[in-house]
Amino acid sequence: MAVRKKWSIILAGVAVGLVAIGLGAFGNPANMAICVACFIRDTAGALGLHRADPVQYIRPEIIGIVLGAFIIGLINKEFKPTGGSSPFTRFALGMCVMVGAMVFLGCPTRMVMRIAGGDVNAAIGLVGFVSGILTGIVFLNKGFSLKRSYEQQTVEGLGMPVVSVLLLILVIASPAFIFFSESGPGSQHAPLLISLAGGLVIGVVGQQSRLCFVGGIRDAVLFNEYRMLIAFAAILVTVLLGNVAAGTFSLGIEGQPIAHTEWIWNILGLYMVGLGSVMLGGCPLRQLVLTSGGNSDAGVTVLGFLFGAAICHNFGLSSSGAGTTANGRIGLVICIVISLSIAVLNISKKRKTTEVTA
Repeated sequence: MAVRKKWSIILAGVAVGLVAIGLGAFGNPANMAICVACFIRDTAGALGLHRADPVQYIRPEIIGIVLGAFIIGLINKEFKPTGGSSPFTRFALGMCVMVGAMVFLGCPTRMVMRIAGGDVNAAIGLVGFVSGILTGIVFLNKGFSLKRSYEQQTVEGLGMPVVSVLLLILVIASPAFIFFSESGPGSQHAPLLISLAGGLVIGVVGQQSRLCFVGGIRDAVLFNEYRMLIAFAAILVTVLLGNVAAGTFSLGIEGQPIAHTEWIWNILGLYMVGLGSVMLGGCPLRQLVLTSGGNSDAGVTVLGFLFGAAICHNFGLSSSGAGTTANGRIGLVICIVISLSIAVLNISKKRKTTEVTA
């Protein structure tokens, strides 16, 4: 049984890696075939929540991830509407995680894509990601908790799947009030059906395997459980081999696609992502998948991501290939302070290390 589970998680990682290779080959930006944070940012721009012209497109991959996980969840009778666990705190943490991702220029999923493409900046950022997770684990061991969720009505759990269907209608109809980039990363995308199919596969795999980049490191430290780390390695190796075969692997620091070389801010950006994701109970990809299962707490977190993306571009917090901004650096430090304060204020008297949702 253990061997079977090991192979199933390896196959899950390989499947996600192959989807990433395919999306990259069909037009998604280099080293950004899959990035939940970037794709939510692009979607926010398409909806007019920010006006950064190069990053506006309703990404079908996000729609596919939610709907794929939703459909397989219904088939397996895993759709269980729950919520009510510190919604405002989750919204704020979602915003902070997005700020960290926008300073680094990617979520944990893109971090893997960048490392597999030879981007040393992402490998340096991994140090911050792990450090953030370890900091979060310290607070978990001290009793950090956002309290329990409660059973809710079905309509509450259907929120994100319904929104995803509406977004799919908008991207197909392309009405005048939706913005699409004519240049930049937002204009670089695979055809709609291929993007949607790729998202559906990731959603199904994510729901079945409980795939979570943060959860892999957290579970290894807390429980000596290495399933998710194996999946993490399988994605990395698959995309790496794909890049080598396609001749797109380029090891180095300078000149990497949609990346900057300010290593301290790469580290701190992913530190925020790792810390916030542990506190929330899962990485951005895992939060999307959780929404499809009826988890309105994860839905509130995703709204925090969306609002955070809008703030980053409306107020000049987001980095670019040229580097970070002063606003971004100040905003990131503020977010780290806010997150650490939330962690301290939510330490319970009773230890809660077993209450992990991802």
